[in-house]
Amino acid sequence: MSALERAIARPQPVHGFGSRSPLDGLDRRSVGFADVLAQSVAAVAPSAAATTVVLLVAGVAGSAAVLAVAVAGVLALLIASTINQFAKRMATAGSIYTFVSKGLGSGAAVVAGAAIMIGYGFISVFALLGGAHYLTLLISALWPSFGGPLATTATLAGQAAVLAIVLVRGIRLSSRLALVVELVSVAIIVALFIALLVQIGPIDLSAIVALDDLSAAGLAAGAVLALTAFVGFESAATLGVEARSPLRNIPRAIVGTVLVSAVLYVLAAYTQIAGFAALGQSFAQSTSPVNDLADAFGAAQLGVLIDLGITGSFLACAIASTTALTRLLFSMGRDGVAPRAFGKVHARHRTPIVAIGVAVPLVTLGSVLAVLTGNSPWEAMQAVIAISATGYIVAYALVCIAAPVFLRRIGENTFASTLIAIVSTIALAGGLLIYLAYEGMRGNLGVTVALVVAAIAACLVAWRLRRGAASLAGIGTYDEPIAAHVLGGVNDAHRGRPPARDASDSSPGV
Repeated sequence: MSALERAIARPQPVHGFGSRSPLDGLDRRSVGFADVLAQSVAAVAPSAAATTVVLLVAGVAGSAAVLAVAVAGVLALLIASTINQFAKRMATAGSIYTFVSKGLGSGAAVVAGAAIMIGYGFISVFALLGGAHYLTLLISALWPSFGGPLATTATLAGQAAVLAIVLVRGIRLSSRLALVVELVSVAIIVALFIALLVQIGPIDLSAIVALDDLSAAGLAAGAVLALTAFVGFESAATLGVEARSPLRNIPRAIVGTVLVSAVLYVLAAYTQIAGFAALGQSFAQSTSPVNDLADAFGAAQLGVLIDLGITGSFLACAIASTTALTRLLFSMGRDGVAPRAFGKVHARHRTPIVAIGVAVPLVTLGSVLAVLTGNSPWEAMQAVIAISATGYIVAYALVCIAAPVFLRRIGENTFASTLIAIVSTIALAGGLLIYLAYEGMRGNLGVTVALVVAAIAACLVAWRLRRGAASLAGIGTYDEPIAAHVLGGVNDAHRGRPPARDASDSSPGV
């Protein structure tokens, strides 16, 4: 018998493990890299963002829209690099909320949790509204009288039903469905863009970097708005418990999603701006630019496919964003920050059923109220995106501040990681202030609502911290190895969960 065989047959006892992970209940190690990648890709919804957010950016940055998108792509990559400092060291369901707890403590973690909750929640509302907008375009082509608040509400209810069913059935169904939808949608959009570029002619550099009427404030506001086309790329980190090899696959999914999305957005921005310039029309005034270009350049037959693809992309985004929201609520429930019931899972599907039962109705109600107040889905989307952007950017800034502190604590800090985190934090904070001021002056109601939501969230956070600061000392649980999964592992805890560990311990043992 070899030494290895003896070690396997009679392993040395390894103490210090519990019988269950703190995040026990989710379908542990059930999804592969493709599913993890699908979560981030669907949350970003590149095909939908390429045709909607880019249009919103043009309305703010004008002729500098392509440059604003490129700046946002670089910033998103820096943020992704910083988030991966955590993602490659621990597997969790709480994502940014958990990561911030390891660097800045419980108070900042609760703030980050509230911020990213606002981001996930309102981007889900945005996605449902976007799906309703394009679904209405599809239906009205066959049924011209279809439209109005009641018809839109019906489309929202139908999407919400699909959303609830997919979330309850589990991450494998939702991620694979989302990935297929996104791949088909992106293929259609890219094929159209290539066809348009062939007809438009040689690349005009002045459309890519237009400096004649460049406004620093407009560029900064446009870049922050363009950043909303990337938000959600980190949501793969909420699958840390359910993913296989999470310390490898999740960082790869996060960076890969940002890189692919950035290329698509720059292509989309240039193609649409150059296309409308060739037609002598205003890109920013269109409500469905891809369809308008397809009609103008003789590719109208692609219109239905485009609308179907974008509708599916928005629904996939709603599924992925709400999935991330429910995992966040699950993690906060397990930590005791939110009601403990959020930490319960479905007995059969092993999904956070209580969190789903709360999140889906709230997201649906938000989208319905946005329409019933007299706004069209497109108008409501412009307000909702401002609220979501505020939540995401605050959360991203906090995790960028937390990263150097965390790395220094575990003795792995470097000059490059610190510099990237500092640059990202400054860019996020300054960009958000400029964006809110710029959009406020333009009369975007979403800025006022964002400030009101932020004030309410701040009051709730302060109340929670004052109510039980001592009980929050150990928050930020992440997946840990258990005795049954370690050769020679011994359960010393004699409890349902492993003993508490120092937050600076960076080895999750997965």
